[in-house]
Amino acid sequence: MTNQKVDLMEAISMLAREKDMNEEVLVDTIEEALKAAYRRNNRQASPPVSNLTVRLSKKDGARVYLRKLVAETVEEPDMQISLEEALKIRPEFHVGDIVEIDVTPENFGRVAAQTAKQLLVQRIREAERGKIYDEYIEKENEILTAIVQRVEPKAVYLELGRTEGIMESNEFIPGETYREGDHIKVYVLKVRRSGSDFMRNPQVYVSRIHPGLVKRLFEMEVPEIATGVVQIRSISREAGSRTKIAVTSIDPMIDPVGACVGPRGSRVEKVVNELKNEKIDIIKWSSDPAEFVANALNPAHVVSVFISDAEKICRVIVPDMQLSLAIGKEGQNARLAAKLTGWKIDIKSQTQMEELMREQSLRDAQALEEYEQGDYGDTPEGD
Repeated sequence: MTNQKVDLMEAISMLAREKDMNEEVLVDTIEEALKAAYRRNNRQASPPVSNLTVRLSKKDGARVYLRKLVAETVEEPDMQISLEEALKIRPEFHVGDIVEIDVTPENFGRVAAQTAKQLLVQRIREAERGKIYDEYIEKENEILTAIVQRVEPKAVYLELGRTEGIMESNEFIPGETYREGDHIKVYVLKVRRSGSDFMRNPQVYVSRIHPGLVKRLFEMEVPEIATGVVQIRSISREAGSRTKIAVTSIDPMIDPVGACVGPRGSRVEKVVNELKNEKIDIIKWSSDPAEFVANALNPAHVVSVFISDAEKICRVIVPDMQLSLAIGKEGQNARLAAKLTGWKIDIKSQTQMEELMREQSLRDAQALEEYEQGDYGDTPEGD
């Protein structure tokens, strides 16, 4: 029994040190659990749990005590003890004192060891889950390398190191296939605690379609972005197909687009390969909306841009042969440019614009003619 006593207390102390837990809090928790265990195993015992106390010590192990108030007249036997009975326990007791009576069952050492073991295992798991949560909550909005563990129709489950990642089907890159053992880069969307299920680690939700994935990939490949010399101002993305990224440089000697492209396209090529050949347009950002919109419609050549600040709309004129290129397949190029710049974009060819201007001139001329030929009422006499 002595070894069990010592082992229990040593186990608690060792756990507290290894897991960086508060030993006093751990002891208090175990004592409360043992109090409940005593009540379960001694259902004939009438005192309420509030009248019981459990103490752990290296000397005595786990002991259960019944607390009673010394009273001149005992009206509640479960709660009170007469002065005469109290004096038999200790001659120094007086009315109003609290007497603790040892009611520890003979087999309580075994119960205590089992209860403490279960609680310690649970606390170890809770502590580990807490550390994992703290580790991965700091990785939100960051990029991680994951290994595909299991592929299901609604989700792909990934190994992220100390925990499992979940990539739901709406976060898959369209057309991309995943196989067990594949190494992929993922963007951490959110980290959730496992709730009441203490057996599960925190859940880490990740994505392959989030624009942040592109941003983090460029930060990894372009030193000028990592150091802050080149800055990513905005990103618009249709994952699996095309991305536009607007960049600027705080150093006039450094070309932000060239820095992102890299020598012979080596830097952007690595990002494209990671995204399974998703097309990437690197755009030079400008504080001038007209210039920025013109750049955003790359690879189309823009003749002119007319801005309407009040409506946040701009009309873009392109050469006739560039109209389909500016709009893009199914309107993708224009749509991504609008998302990138924050402006509504109306694209017209030069021929369309000339036709609109002719029609407007005719309408203006017709209106003037109607005005000049109109009857505006009698002129007052004397005028």
